[in-house]
Amino acid sequence: MLTLCVFSRGKLGRYPPWPGKIVNPPKDLKKPRGKKCFFVKFFGTEDHAWIKVEQLKPYHAHKEEMIKINKGKRFQQAVDAVEEFLRRAKGKDQTSSHSSADDKNRRNSSEERSRPISGDEKRKLSLSEGKVKKNMGEGKKRVPSGSSERGSKSPLKRAQEQSPRKRGRPPKDEKDLSIPESSTVKGMMAGPMATFKWQPNVSEPVKDADPHFHHFLLSQTEKPAVCYQAITKKLKICEEETGSTSIQAADSTAVNGSVTPTDKKIGFLGLGLMGSGIVSNLLKMGHTVTVWNRTAEKCDLFIQEGARLGRTPAEVVSTCDITFACVSDPKAAKDLVLGPSGVLQGIRPGKCYVDMSTVDADTVTELAQVIVSRGGRFLEAPVSGNQQLSNDGMLVILAAGDRGLYEDCSSCFQAMGKTSFFLGEVGNAAKMMLIVNMVQGSFMATIAEGLTLAQVTGQSQQTLLDILNQGQLASIFLDQKCQNILQGNFKPDFYLKYIQKDLRLAIALGDAVNHPTPMAAAANEVYKRAKALDQSDNDMSAVYRAYIH
Repeated sequence: MLTLCVFSRGKLGRYPPWPGKIVNPPKDLKKPRGKKCFFVKFFGTEDHAWIKVEQLKPYHAHKEEMIKINKGKRFQQAVDAVEEFLRRAKGKDQTSSHSSADDKNRRNSSEERSRPISGDEKRKLSLSEGKVKKNMGEGKKRVPSGSSERGSKSPLKRAQEQSPRKRGRPPKDEKDLSIPESSTVKGMMAGPMATFKWQPNVSEPVKDADPHFHHFLLSQTEKPAVCYQAITKKLKICEEETGSTSIQAADSTAVNGSVTPTDKKIGFLGLGLMGSGIVSNLLKMGHTVTVWNRTAEKCDLFIQEGARLGRTPAEVVSTCDITFACVSDPKAAKDLVLGPSGVLQGIRPGKCYVDMSTVDADTVTELAQVIVSRGGRFLEAPVSGNQQLSNDGMLVILAAGDRGLYEDCSSCFQAMGKTSFFLGEVGNAAKMMLIVNMVQGSFMATIAEGLTLAQVTGQSQQTLLDILNQGQLASIFLDQKCQNILQGNFKPDFYLKYIQKDLRLAIALGDAVNHPTPMAAAANEVYKRAKALDQSDNDMSAVYRAYIH
């Protein structure tokens, strides 16, 4: 049964309608008490929730209206998933019809064989059988063993005969769902009814549309958390051989309301390029957020959106359960914690502090020690991405430290990012983040070098970009940064001064373990040249200007 889930603003936040289908809940999941509701699987996210009858509308009747209202890419992807589902269902119906026709033909043939036949017919039949046997003998080598058995069944029938119980699906003899008497839900019968498919067990290979993310699925290692209340309490963790773990946030979590915000009070310190997008998504998800920024005026927009204002970092920490911070560099991170009216003054037993700044491992280890010494809990969680990804809630979060706090941050991480990784003890996330940014910064310098070399040798820079976009290096990052350069648009998406800072810290990390970093060192010199040309507050792609001066 296809449906559009329409959420009321008062109870579930500012979430647009989202396409889904009513499916069977697992046997051990109790239906919420109160008003009549149905278990819904959301297209494009693979999330599930109990939805009240009055919040459901028929998909086909409201499809065009909802597409006009929702212009987002994620909503369109969900609609595409619905249409693909309908195409598959139609194909199965046609296959089933063909199978029925084949069965009818076989029955007719059987009836023909059972009736008496004359002597002439017997002679004709004998000659015909002889020809058939001869032809079958000639083609026997081309027919694999057992193919006659498989060939007698349609693809749909073979799929139905595979045992679904091994993957935790409901038995075939169970009814799909009882249909409610509500006139609103009666109208939903325009769409096909679908059975619910659980994720496979850990021992079975995971089949997912995106091979790069299948091992980060929430439901891989435990029974799925399939209602609003259960998702935040029963977090799904996937262990990798390296000992690291990850939580995948469905990439449309922040807009479709499929995850309940934590009931903990959230604080956020630092409203720069990254912090602003993070706070915006936390508020959209319905979190209670108190904000502070060194420049207080930056808080005004978020206050209008429902955030509370904290006068000092210490006040924010003392009034909130979990406080996040995202500032520019190691010095700013230390000042925020250890300075006057800083974080440390608000820490007491049970208070939680999550540092999302990109800093070195020594700095984050020092901060962890002082927080824990006051009875607090500490997690480092630097983010990989840029301003646009922050605004879209599509950051990649690298976390390390207090594992329990990592799990407590589940709904927050799902609001701000598409995936989060837990990397073990404090310091590991800082090291990994520096390595990631070292690779990114070096690549950006190489892109700029290639474009300038094309220019001075009389080659078209646009043609170079077109060639790269058709090759193995093609990526959103490559295309966006090259477009910045070709258009002369260096509005910051990731500050040049910050990528240079990360390169410097990555080189120091290599020095500490006596590991060579010659590529990073060369790139760092180019960024230093760009800074000397007053490009610090431009986007990292402005490193191009270091080559043309």
